[in-house]
Amino acid sequence: MRKLEELINEEDPAWPMVQEWIETANNKVEILAVDPEKAKDALFHTQVTTRSPMGAVIYMTGGMLIDDGWIRILGSGSPKLNRSLPDWNKGKAFEEFGDAVPFLIVADDALGGSFVLNGGGLGDDPGMIYYFAPDTLSYEPLDLSYSEFLTFCFDNDLDSFYKGFRWKDWRTEVSDMPGDKAFSFFPFLWTVQGKDIEKNSREPVPAEELYHLNLSFREKL
Repeated sequence: MRKLEELINEEDPAWPMVQEWIETANNKVEILAVDPEKAKDALFHTQVTTRSPMGAVIYMTGGMLIDDGWIRILGSGSPKLNRSLPDWNKGKAFEEFGDAVPFLIVADDALGGSFVLNGGGLGDDPGMIYYFAPDTLSYEPLDLSYSEFLTFCFDNDLDSFYKGFRWKDWRTEVSDMPGDKAFSFFPFLWTVQGKDIEKNSREPVPAEELYHLNLSFREKL
C-alpha cells in the first residue's frame, strides 16, 4: 500500500474543482465537517490520491448529503454520516484493507439503493458507476464516471431519476433520519405489491442491515 504522503497531492488537488461544482449545484448539497485524523485514515485505506475527486471528497469532507440526505456520498465519516467510504466497504467489497476491489460503494440513498464504482467485478467498464436498485435488486449501469456521478448528484433532476419513489413529505422524514439508516418498505419495493410508494409502510432501519437483506433477496430470486 502507498504511504499517506504519496496520496496527498498539494500541487494539483481536485477539491477546488469539486467546490466549484457544489457552488453552482442545482440540488441542495451539505458538506459534512471533516475530522483530519479520520480523513487521513480513510484516504490511506482507500489508496486514492487527492488529485482525484474521490480522494478529495474523502480527504476534505466527512461526506456529503444531497437533497437533505436522500443521497449520502461517502467521505471520511462524520456524526451525521457515521461511516467512512473504506469502512463501509470492508466486509462488502473486500475483506481486508489493501485487497483488490471488484467494486466500491461510493454512496447510497434513503431507499436502500447503492451507487457502486465498478472495479471490474460488475462488468467490462471499470471506473463506471452502477446503481443497485432496491426495486429490481439488480446493478443498473449509469454510464457515469465518479466525477460525472458527483455532478449528477449536484445538478440532475433527482425527482425524475426517483420518479415513483418519493412519497409525500419524504423530505421531512429523510432530513430527520440519521445517515447510517435507510427506509425499509413493506411490501418490499421489488415485489409486485410494493410498487405504490404511498401505500407502503416504511420505517428507518440500519443501512447495514438493509444492505445485507437486499443482497440475500437478490441471491434467492
